[in-house]
This record gives sequence, C-alpha cells and structure tokens, in this order.
Amino acid sequence: MKLSIAALLLGSASAFMAPQQPASGASTTALAMSGVERNANFAKLAGGYLFPEIGRRRNAYLEANPDMADRLISLGIGDTTQPIPDHILSGLVGGASKLGTKEGYSGYGAEQGNNELRSKIASVLYNDLIAPDEVFVSDGAKCDIMRVQQMFGPKVVSAVQDPSYPVYVDTSVMMGQTGNQNEETKQYDNIVYMPCTAENGFFPDLASLPRADVVYICSPNNPTGACATREQLEEAVRVCKEKGSILVFDAAYAPFIRTPGVPKSIYEIEGAEEVAMECNSFSKYAGFTGVRLGWTVVPSGLKFSDGTPVRNDFNRVMTTAFNGASNIVQAGGLACLDKEGMKEIDTLIDYYLENAKLLKDAMESIGYKVFGGTDAPYVFVQLPEGKSSWDAFSEILESAQVVTIPGAGFGPGGEGYLRLSAFASRENVEEACTRLKETMAK
Repeated sequence: MKLSIAALLLGSASAFMAPQQPASGASTTALAMSGVERNANFAKLAGGYLFPEIGRRRNAYLEANPDMADRLISLGIGDTTQPIPDHILSGLVGGASKLGTKEGYSGYGAEQGNNELRSKIASVLYNDLIAPDEVFVSDGAKCDIMRVQQMFGPKVVSAVQDPSYPVYVDTSVMMGQTGNQNEETKQYDNIVYMPCTAENGFFPDLASLPRADVVYICSPNNPTGACATREQLEEAVRVCKEKGSILVFDAAYAPFIRTPGVPKSIYEIEGAEEVAMECNSFSKYAGFTGVRLGWTVVPSGLKFSDGTPVRNDFNRVMTTAFNGASNIVQAGGLACLDKEGMKEIDTLIDYYLENAKLLKDAMESIGYKVFGGTDAPYVFVQLPEGKSSWDAFSEILESAQVVTIPGAGFGPGGEGYLRLSAFASRENVEEACTRLKETMAK
C-alpha cells in the first residue's frame, strides 16, 4: 500500500513530538528507584565538595539577607577576576575566527594537544628540561588529577599533604583506594596523611612517613601558600626514588614564585624525571579559570614496577576519555607563551601578588600570625587557639560580609586557620582589609 507524502511527514514529525500522557485508566506506576547498585565509594565521601559547600552557605546567607548582596566580597574560591589581556585575548579571538573560514577551519585535533603548543610549553616554561611529546594538553589540572587517579586505579596507596587541595583526597575515595573516614580524626583509612604544620614549614618529612605508591605535593601550596625549597624538593625526589613511589607535583601556582632559587617545576631537581609527573594550568597564569586549559607532564623515563612507561598508560586515558582541548583555547595558549603574552602574565601576577601583600599586612597589623602571601596568591591566617575555622568563616560572613575559606575544609590539619584568596579586585581587597581589621581585631 502506498502512503501519501502527508502521512509520511506526519509519521516522521511524530517521532519528534513530546511524549503523550498515558490514556485514562492506564497504569502510571513507576519504579521508585532503578535496580542499579550505587558505587559504594561515593557513599564514603564526607559531605559535599568544599567549594560548592562554601557557595551553598554564601547563598543561604544572601537568601536570608538579600540587602547584603551588593556588599558581599569574596576572598574564597581562587577564581581570577581581571580581564584577559589584549595579546592573549587576540589569540583566542583569532582561533575562533579561523573556524569561520574554509582555510582555517579545523575539527578534531590530537588528544595530546596541538604539537606547536606542546613544543612551546616545553621550551618557554621548562627551558627544554622536558620533551614536547611528554606534554599532554588538557582542560585543566583539576581534571587531570582525576585522570591520573583513573590511570593508577583502586589498588594504590596515596599520600597527601595535610592540609591540602581537596581533590587529591576526594578522587582517591572515588576511585576506591580508601576505607571509610574515621569520625574522630576526620581522616580516611588507607591514605597517608603527611602533616604540614607551621613548625615544619608546611612541608612534610617524607622520610619519617609510611611508604605510599603515589605522593601528591603542591608548591606553591594551596591552601598554605608555602613554597617548597630546592632542598625540600631534592629530599622528596630522593625519598620517592628510594621507596619506589611516584610523585605527582601540582605546580598550578608556579608563576607566582618570584624569589630567586625557588623551583617552579619539579624537573629543576636532578633525577625528578625518573620519579615525578607534573600537573599545571593556564588558569592562574592568564585568567583562564573559565577558558579551561592545562597540561600534565609525564616523562618517558617514569615507569611502573613492570617496566611499562607511565606515559603509555596516561596516553591511553587521554585518547580514550578525552577528545583534546578546544582548538580556540589552544590558540589562546600559544598567545600566552609569546613574549607579549608572558609580559601580560607577569603584569597579572604582579597585581594579585600586591593583593596578597595587602591581605597579609592587614592581618599582621592586628596581631595575627600569617603564612603565605609571598610567592603565592593565598594567605593562611592562624586563628586564636581553640577557634573553629568554620565558626570564624560564619562570623566573618555575618559581621563583615566577606567570604573566606575555613582551613578545616582542606583536611584536619587545616583546622585553626583561614585561607584568604588574593584573586579579588584591588578595590574589593582594600575594602575587605578594612572590614577584616574591624571584625577580627584581637
């Protein structure tokens, strides 16, 4: 039987129509849940991830106090606020414009990144201490940490600085590397917590700690603002080599280091290419927090216990679960690494470092002991003994309308501290300093 064109069109159109309500009398019973068992590792996670929790509390405050919306200042999450500079922006704009031409259009690129960008990262940022094919361009260091965890799998033991960026711990839990959180210590079983205190310069004594398969170190550190010295990093490389551990070095804040002799990369340390991989990002370099571009270095000499190059497995993760960073964004990355782009980055970093100095000076002026704020965008403020960091967060929010980050959010070792971020505008930092001095004066 032949169907009319109208009938064919009607039949085709029906495939795109909204689902119809069940006919009267039809069963509307639905399953209350699926038959899929939840990943038990997610049930181990304690509460929400730190920064969304800060956002939730901030929003709850504003909901209760809507008249304070224009007064609120954030020194919380480390999100950049200054516009992307002209030369770097021209790279992004040019990258986008090329896609509108027949000659310039490009589709999928290499999952490992644009070869020109990989080469430029190796030469400009690492002074050719690494090879271009050891660079894996990505959408950011945070995403790469999870990819690193996927590569290592559930059977490794990880070691983290305490306090530390929460991603290292949370991804370890998600991957099934840990037991449950101890309610008393707030630490997860099967993670090695490396105490970082004011007494040890916020850098762990690795030699005295139990062996871990994977050791995470961040310098300049988030949240403490401490920068590892050359001697500390030499010791870390030595211990990791001696114990057969792999060091994951998070260098996302490297451009803030201005003190001569302080390493910006783990590969400035002899022998690091045999024990370490490094994660980094353009987020804080060039205001790319929303643009998303980072990289991870995996040296060819870094190998698993069976002799397999780690780079091979990380390459498999990238080529399987990632289609490469945006062509437009990579064009912006190339502009960052031009001479003009590097000058613009220096100007941005100078701006945020001056903010950090203002915050540090303000807190010291009212009698607080302060860490970081030099060679780092974070100021770590020691609270009076016995003062809860979450209580301090709430009091400052309510009294001064300034958002901070409680140290306890970075692990049990952060209790008793507040982290202040220097990534606000100068105007807001100056106003926040005034309010903090009034609210927190001892």
